[in-house]
Amino acid sequence: MAAANKTADKTSRARLSAVIKSARDIMRKDAGLSGDLDRLPQLSWLLFLRAFDALEDNRELVEDDYRPAIEAPYRWRDWAGDTEMYGDALRDFVNGQLLPYLKGSLEEAAPRDKVLIDLFKDIHNRMLSGYLLGDLVRQLNEINFASSDDIHTMAYLYESILREVRDAAGDSGEFYTPRPVIRFAVKQSFLALGESILDPACGTGGFLVESLEALDDKADNTAARQQLQKDLRGIEKKPLPYLLCLMNLILHGVDKPTIVRNNALVQMTSELGHTSKVDVVLTNPPFGGEEETSVSERFSKGIRTKETAWLFLVAILDKLKPGGRCAIVLPNGVLFGDGAGARIKERLLRECDLHTIVRLPQGVFAPYTQIPANVLFFDKTGPTKETWFYQILPPEGRKGYSKTKPMRDEEFDECMTWWGGQKRERREENDHAWWVSIADIEAGGFNLDLTNPNSGEDLAHRRPQELIADLIAAEREILCLLEELGVDFEETK
Repeated sequence: MAAANKTADKTSRARLSAVIKSARDIMRKDAGLSGDLDRLPQLSWLLFLRAFDALEDNRELVEDDYRPAIEAPYRWRDWAGDTEMYGDALRDFVNGQLLPYLKGSLEEAAPRDKVLIDLFKDIHNRMLSGYLLGDLVRQLNEINFASSDDIHTMAYLYESILREVRDAAGDSGEFYTPRPVIRFAVKQSFLALGESILDPACGTGGFLVESLEALDDKADNTAARQQLQKDLRGIEKKPLPYLLCLMNLILHGVDKPTIVRNNALVQMTSELGHTSKVDVVLTNPPFGGEEETSVSERFSKGIRTKETAWLFLVAILDKLKPGGRCAIVLPNGVLFGDGAGARIKERLLRECDLHTIVRLPQGVFAPYTQIPANVLFFDKTGPTKETWFYQILPPEGRKGYSKTKPMRDEEFDECMTWWGGQKRERREENDHAWWVSIADIEAGGFNLDLTNPNSGEDLAHRRPQELIADLIAAEREILCLLEELGVDFEETK
């Protein structure tokens, strides 16, 4: 039986791969789509409607009080299979009726369906040819979302497409988290059913999907699976990643993704009640960005800064429940920052147990940036007494990473063995691991950018790219400090 299922999966994957390849070939012919950053959103919102229609079919069968979220004739089944609607007629229907309906005619929808309004308010049909659009729709009709095999396989294929758009986005300054880093952060967070899990910078949903897969086997009944899906929460500011995240979660079996489209710093500072707090935060906030003054002014003067990563760290401290925990990817600049940065780190160490900092290999976000990065793990259980550091090195014989040779999961194996399980027992110093007491951290002005004392590493042995990346990070931090001084001078006038 297992062999038969494996063969069926291969058949399904081959068939669906052919469908998606044909769909992408069709889009390449259309003059309105100039690249993957145009084609993937077009494919995603059409796939969303196709998958959503299948979910509605299922709801209609199982819900006694079923009310359609999308009324006829705007359901996928009404127009996508209409053989008479083709060419200009199809394009005009989509542009002039379907999308306006989805954007503006759902104001009376129940809260569970408000996601449609948020999703489609920035969606446009970019295909100019109604004939090519019709060909694309017919290709997507070949996907059977009623089949669990097709849904599973489609999720796999969609992840491969997302990797391509991440490559394209990297060229425009957005750096998506490598999947091995996500998997490592999720595993070492030791998630449990019933915990609320938030990614406030969820992008295309990598942390949320990995959390779902880590807990899915433990959810052994319908009620547990429904609760797990509700417990996965995300916030995303930009429309394209928001769309991709929704589609990604739907393809992984989440019927109603709990994803909010907003600036997370605005969202989190607006929700300060106990009921809005969460058990776990897993995230990689934007690096090196700057927030508008109206956003930074939401934070108290002593820690006010325009640096996005700093503000995310403060907002997360407020968002976590007592006893909650966080794994967050941060650049080196946050570790050695002074001024407001030092005050934020002091608060972190006073309120939370910053028990582990994993220093990622140089170039983990290559080829888009050489900025060094780290994963910080902390629990909101009381002040830090000591912080362990663990340095992950590239594989032997490798100096860095590239698109064709990215980071691999096994590079974290030694660290996970050293970790000591959920209670972090029997940790020992070695060539990669060392610890620093809170007294020494305070004496150093809360600088956490500490090198491995066991490696004998000095500047003479560091690669030029590493030194340049550190200098750039330092210059950015200096710029933030100067801006803060400028704000202070303005306020004292």
